[in-house]
Amino acid sequence: MTDLPKMIAFVLDGQPAEAFEGESILKAAERHGVSVPRLCFSDGLRPDGNCRACVVEVKGERALAASCCRSVQPGMEVNASGERPRKSQQMVLELLLADRPDPRESGRPLGELADWAARLGVQPREALTALRAPAPAADLSHPAMAVNLDACIQCTRCVRACRETQNNDVIGVLHRGAHAQIAFDLGDPMGLSSCVACGECVQACPTGALSAKTMPPGLTPDRSVDSVCPFCGVGCLLTWHVKDEQIVGVTGRDGPANGGRLCVKGRFGYDYIHHPQRLTRPLVRRAGVAKDPSIPWRQDQWAEVFREASWDEALALAAGGLKSLRDQHGPKALAGFGSAKGSNEEAYLFQKLVRVGFGSNNVDHCTRLCHASSVAALLEGVGSGAVSNPVRDVELAELFIVIGSNPTANHPVAATWMKNAARRGAKIVLADPRRTELARDAWQVLNFRPDTDVALVNAMLYVVVEEDLIDHAFVAQRAHNLQAVIDGVQGFSPEAMAPICGIPAQTIREVTRAYAKSKGSMILWGMGVSQHVHGTDNVRSLIALATLTGQIGRSGTGLHPLRGQNNVQGASDAGLIPMMFPNYQRVNNAEAHAWFERFWGTPLDATPGYTVVEILHKAKAPDSDPHKIRGMYVMGENPAMSDPDLNHAREGLASLQHLVVQDLFLTETAWLADVVLPASAWPEKWGTATNTDRMVQMGRPAVAPPGDARRDLWILQQLARGMGLDWRYEGPDDGVAAVFEEMRQAMHGVIAGVSWERLLQADSVTYPCMSEDDPGQPIVFTDGVPTDDGKVHLVPTSLVPGNEPPDADYPFVLITGRQLEHWHTGSMTRRSRVLDAVEPLATASLCGADLQRLGLQPGDALTVASRRGSVTLHARRDDGTPEGTVFIPFAYAEAAANLLTNPALDPFGKIPEFKYCAVRVSAGGEVLATAGYGTGAVQ
Repeated sequence: MTDLPKMIAFVLDGQPAEAFEGESILKAAERHGVSVPRLCFSDGLRPDGNCRACVVEVKGERALAASCCRSVQPGMEVNASGERPRKSQQMVLELLLADRPDPRESGRPLGELADWAARLGVQPREALTALRAPAPAADLSHPAMAVNLDACIQCTRCVRACRETQNNDVIGVLHRGAHAQIAFDLGDPMGLSSCVACGECVQACPTGALSAKTMPPGLTPDRSVDSVCPFCGVGCLLTWHVKDEQIVGVTGRDGPANGGRLCVKGRFGYDYIHHPQRLTRPLVRRAGVAKDPSIPWRQDQWAEVFREASWDEALALAAGGLKSLRDQHGPKALAGFGSAKGSNEEAYLFQKLVRVGFGSNNVDHCTRLCHASSVAALLEGVGSGAVSNPVRDVELAELFIVIGSNPTANHPVAATWMKNAARRGAKIVLADPRRTELARDAWQVLNFRPDTDVALVNAMLYVVVEEDLIDHAFVAQRAHNLQAVIDGVQGFSPEAMAPICGIPAQTIREVTRAYAKSKGSMILWGMGVSQHVHGTDNVRSLIALATLTGQIGRSGTGLHPLRGQNNVQGASDAGLIPMMFPNYQRVNNAEAHAWFERFWGTPLDATPGYTVVEILHKAKAPDSDPHKIRGMYVMGENPAMSDPDLNHAREGLASLQHLVVQDLFLTETAWLADVVLPASAWPEKWGTATNTDRMVQMGRPAVAPPGDARRDLWILQQLARGMGLDWRYEGPDDGVAAVFEEMRQAMHGVIAGVSWERLLQADSVTYPCMSEDDPGQPIVFTDGVPTDDGKVHLVPTSLVPGNEPPDADYPFVLITGRQLEHWHTGSMTRRSRVLDAVEPLATASLCGADLQRLGLQPGDALTVASRRGSVTLHARRDDGTPEGTVFIPFAYAEAAANLLTNPALDPFGKIPEFKYCAVRVSAGGEVLATAGYGTGAVQ
């Protein structure tokens, strides 16, 4: 049981009061209803005490004390609002106002400074304002933010937010004394600095000196709506601000995953929902217009391919085509791709529609392209595909390994907790072929050779065994198959593996000892681990490393696969995978199969369905194949951009007799559809999402869908009715609460205690949560794991080479991934003005030595070709990319990286090898025009 905080008695404005031990005078006074002005102080930032607006009088002391950074002491007598402290507070505010621009002239209110001045009755004196220094010129160089230093009071909240919260070290104080000013890098314009546009400084600024261009000081929203970010798996809670039915700004909320922090996507990437290319009417392919995958997507020529239709016609054609194929060719003829960008309720209803309405288990989503191998290994080893500990447990770890992940780009807010932990003394081990931004804060950087993950981790296991770093008591009680792992790593000495993985043997030994002996060690990994033909083996080795050293089941330990999209975890939990019902109940498990047949009241297929890649293979199968896929329903996914070997994938989509796509935009996949249904964006609907930490979180609508677009739950139910299912989920907003309640019953083993009403109040609840009074369990595996016997099932691994190593014809290794500003296939982020303005061009990153050998300068055109296709992009110099390697982000339709990637599958997770294939790089080529999304910088 947690000990209650110690209370301290003191006197506040002549009245007895109590403070928590270590609590500041300011916060204690605030709890007792005594308002003390503050400008340099803000919750979440280190108190600095430099503005002196919060001074109070402490009995027995000559000087007034800054209440924000002075702790209450037993028996202390504090005068916070008497004559002496109040006059000092008013004087500080008056002097600050005197040197600021008059809001009536500038049109820019002074935020908190003006608010506190009004509350204390302070007005600037004309004699003082006449001495005001000349105003510095505004800096409007950044696409998202405006800098008006004439309003700056040098409170340094922006400096602390940038340097200490986000750990980006961009903002500082230039010069000293009367010439001091806030500066970016070495006095650069903000738009030319190393700023990553997280906007933490804007959120911290009390005067509007730093502001968002979309929501300048003085703009008053019509309403503000609490919700959760629709991008990566971190799951940041936020508030959308709405003006004239458009979202104009975002602020971070103090959520359990983000603590008020956001990244550039969460703060400035919301305006895609207002993009002019939003689908607002159903579309039907014109008669006689063929689906030719070789014809490039052309947004501006959509009317040559499609015509607008009513909802009645579009739904009848969509459902009718699917039903006809099912009835004529059997249930195996249909398949569905759901979405990890939508809600849990949508994922649950989608997989239920495929299983009950289509009649098969041919349903999948993007986890097959992300963490399927992680889930396969985790289910096998520990009985659960979810994380054991939340990201913020790095705050409690002495050491943590980040392997195959670039969190500063892919999970930026999670990366801030990692950087904070490092600066408090935790050791980061960054293991990745590329040297990424987190290396700046790392204790050890292990830039191993691509495709040698198992060699590195098994070498660490060898050291654990050889030096007897095994936690024997833990393993004896909590694990099976230790001897098989010991035998399996005998050939993996660091000395033998060093030439293979490229990491010195002594470094491997040093890192292993530190990991094993630490009081708390975590492992966090990304798709650099999972997206290989040996991805499942990679994760098996990581599970063994954590288990043998006893680094699991406690705070600051454990295993954490960082989820990519906002609801990858929830969509998988809800059953949007071909071999599992909700809550990872195998479809071929007789007991689980019978339970769901009773629950849904219908016979169900007991055969695991096809995965994403397999479905598109089956779409190209000959008509004689009884399992040929002839019709598909795709909701919020874009396989024509996300699948490997895109030429093959697009041919598969084009060969379908009937394709129904439900999305926000006419994506590359929708271009090949027969019927396109305009859907709702995340800020336009109710729904829950489950983040990488197993937190089920509430999303709320801020605006309505545009035009005749409809909410996805409504569309799903209409299609179900068109296929003969009498689905009528009662209640407001298309019965979202009723769908959640049904899903809760289907997942009773993990979210029984997470009711809709509870989420409305709490916003975030961590599962497992078994009753209404259960607070949830952020840390699992404390006493055992949910395998059949409660023990970890260890699996030995061996070296399995990548499917396509480089050779004389294709001498480079291609690595694909995300970049900070863009996300997934770019259909959303590249329609955000700020995000597209910051990163508008498709690039290929190579080190300086490779660029020199190729005769290239940064910005030049280069062509990257594999055995499957080629793309031409702009060269970018990145000396963190090792020689012989090229990195390409996959968000750019005009240079789609997945035209190159290898569809070879991991045999267990059935995940493609996105992170490793052979390519050649040559100078020159014609860079295609951008995708035509029509975005640009905010003016």
